[in-house]
Amino acid sequence: MAAQEAASPVQLCRIMRPDDANVAGNVHGGIILKMIEEAGCLVGTRHCNTQNGDSCMAALVRVEKTEFLAPVFIGEVLHVSADITYTSKHSLEVQVNVMAENILTGNKKLANKAALWYVPCSLKNVNKIMEVPPIKYASVEQQEAGRERYEAQKLERMETKARIEEVLPPPHNPEQYTVGFSQSTLIHLVGPSDCTLYNYVHGGVTMKLMDEVAGIVAARHCNTNIVTASVEAINFHRKIMNGCVVTLVGRLTFVSNKSMEIEVLVDAASLMEPETEKYRAVSAFFTYISLGKDKKPLPVPPIKINGEAEQRRFEEGKARYLQNKAKRLADKERQM
Repeated sequence: MAAQEAASPVQLCRIMRPDDANVAGNVHGGIILKMIEEAGCLVGTRHCNTQNGDSCMAALVRVEKTEFLAPVFIGEVLHVSADITYTSKHSLEVQVNVMAENILTGNKKLANKAALWYVPCSLKNVNKIMEVPPIKYASVEQQEAGRERYEAQKLERMETKARIEEVLPPPHNPEQYTVGFSQSTLIHLVGPSDCTLYNYVHGGVTMKLMDEVAGIVAARHCNTNIVTASVEAINFHRKIMNGCVVTLVGRLTFVSNKSMEIEVLVDAASLMEPETEKYRAVSAFFTYISLGKDKKPLPVPPIKINGEAEQRRFEEGKARYLQNKAKRLADKERQM
């Protein structure tokens, strides 16, 4: 298949309303993630339908680590732009930037940057993955950098599938600041409004629900105003279909002085086919910070660890925290 120009970048724009935010006026991270996925799906679907053959729709399979660089407030306008930056035979990478504009002053700020991976699913059979038209690159170096990102995310997705585990219910009357005390569950019945025209759930809908349950965990642990600081890679293991009951569980895994990592696991089961087994659909780690009335970060209460499994997850979370901290410091040094 001959290389071609990528589909034109997609631009979405919307003003943030009171129902997009928490009681403190901070727009929920899940709202922003949902808009990011909508823009990525549009540009990916548009590009994949420039070829002959079955019509298709881009389905989200992974979101790379996403930093929430600046808070977004009610009344600000979000400008979301999405552009295709790499294509493999059966997947494509979309880079998304989110700008927040104060329409009273005209000031703009970079609120979010994200990278998403999609695969094109045939509209005749959503389980059939189509080929992606290759794009032209500005240089060989740009193509090679994209290929390295593709191989890295492919390997990590395989590793994530291998470490899927069951979530145990919290103990009766758990002690404050333990994992069980803040562990939270949301149950959602998937309906038509959650789905694409082809009966599987939009990735953005799932991410919004994940952010909600993670926010409940963070608020229960801190009992303060909390905001999403970042999201580790979100892996979409299997599609969630219309009519499924989705169970989302959030639990603390690691707490530093001013942040907390929350693992969110999404399981799905068909309501109409009770003999169908429940399956793991999505998994991710969310990082939250606690804010005071002055909007400045507050210390996070230490977590009380019980048992080997919680200790193992704590150590794994600590390793991710230190790795991300070192990366941020390295990025700052390169910018100086």
